[in-house]
Amino acid sequence: MNIQSNEIVINGQELSLDDILEVAYGTKRVTIGALPEYIGRVNTSREKLMAALENGVPVYGVNTGYGKSCGKRMAREVAIKNGSNLINFHGCGTGEPISIPETRAAMMTRILCFSRGYSGVSIDLITRLAEFLNLGITPVVPCEGSVGASGDLTPMSYVAAALRGEREVFYNGKRMPAADALNLAGIEPYEFLPKEPLAIINGTSTMTGISAIVIDRARRVLNASLSATALSIHALMGNAHHYDPVIAKAKPHPGQEYVARKIAELLQTKESADRLAAMTLETLQDPYSLRCSPQVLGVLHDALEWITRWVQIEANSANDNPLIDPDSGAVLMGGNFYGGHIVFAMDALKSALASAADMSDRQIALMVDPHVNRGLPADLVRTPGDEAMYNHGFKAMSISSSALTAEALKATMPAASFSRSTESHNQDKVSMGTIGARDAARVCVLLERVTAIHLLAAAQACEIRGNVNARPRIAEIVRRVRSLAGPVITDRPMDGDIESLVRAIAGDDLFNPDTLR
Repeated sequence: MNIQSNEIVINGQELSLDDILEVAYGTKRVTIGALPEYIGRVNTSREKLMAALENGVPVYGVNTGYGKSCGKRMAREVAIKNGSNLINFHGCGTGEPISIPETRAAMMTRILCFSRGYSGVSIDLITRLAEFLNLGITPVVPCEGSVGASGDLTPMSYVAAALRGEREVFYNGKRMPAADALNLAGIEPYEFLPKEPLAIINGTSTMTGISAIVIDRARRVLNASLSATALSIHALMGNAHHYDPVIAKAKPHPGQEYVARKIAELLQTKESADRLAAMTLETLQDPYSLRCSPQVLGVLHDALEWITRWVQIEANSANDNPLIDPDSGAVLMGGNFYGGHIVFAMDALKSALASAADMSDRQIALMVDPHVNRGLPADLVRTPGDEAMYNHGFKAMSISSSALTAEALKATMPAASFSRSTESHNQDKVSMGTIGARDAARVCVLLERVTAIHLLAAAQACEIRGNVNARPRIAEIVRRVRSLAGPVITDRPMDGDIESLVRAIAGDDLFNPDTLR
């Protein structure tokens, strides 16, 4: 792979998820390479497709009808023009648009799909997708309407339509008709060749693009949750020995070991750890939300390892139908458009994310409750004197955290369990992969908000508890929280504080333990 400082060159190779994310976020451009073996493989697949059409070979969706209508055959002259209507009748998406990074990730994975050389498309189509990415032209893709098993037909039809100057796009910070954006960018609407409309829409790219962005955000919120948990342990005078490496050695899940090690690093002190821990008989063991945090967040850590691998495989796959073998010329009709791996991965991820939210919510509950918070004031109220009785500190914040957590937990029902027979029972077993990916994205957003409240509450609790400077990394986390939001002395709205913390978690990875020194 030839990668320059701001460029990814596509020559039929596989890309890492991080490569895809750089394109999705607009930090790298995409160039279609010119290696003869790459161009030759793509062109050969195209030539084999056209030869099959010349010989009257039935090629699904090219010289046949679609789905249950595949028994219909059409003459070669009609087949050459077939495809426009496919884009038209799939224009029935509903809901808000998926985000620009998610759509760009989907477009990038479509480039990778076509670059495998099985799709029978032209280099011109691959190049046009890259041009859209490089020019910042992003189709407006409604989030609803895909069952994820003949691929993302409806959402990807919006990408196909935009290529030919139809429907809407985001361009130069505005939402506008695609025709206007193409005119401003100085490019002509794309004219599809046989099979290309079907190749664009019949695959797993939308669900994979959404999944790629969710994984990236999940990595960041895991870091923030680690930092917030370390603050909670300090604030509640928790026991540092719960994170002894021997415990993880005895149950050697990599994620458990990683989380315990990171928490132990954040709690490091030159003073006696016993002086910073509660020493009463009943505090011998901390509540599970603290003590078992390596076993909770470790699941998310380890899940992200295999989920990343699965999504990366999907992103680099030829996942449309039919496939054209460039070696034999065989027209292969199968089911690579089925999003089974994606939905399983996203159903698992949203469960791990929701569990992390539940853990954070329980830690917040510990800190605000005077019966269990080891001497902290109720609701972390810091108002001095008699005015304290008129202020409520983090009372409402704990309620919001519980509401967000309940919504996250509610969303953990596996999307894959809701397969529905559709399209005249041709699509009689579907993946619901895009719904699963959207669910995971929603749960991740909810966890970011819970974690923001967790960081705010824990920073306040640490300041009340004191001895923060005894643990330099704890002091640094508190400092970073305070760079975004001040302490709560008298009651005030805190929605802006939450959003500031969310932006720092999701966008800047400000609470990554590896950056705390």
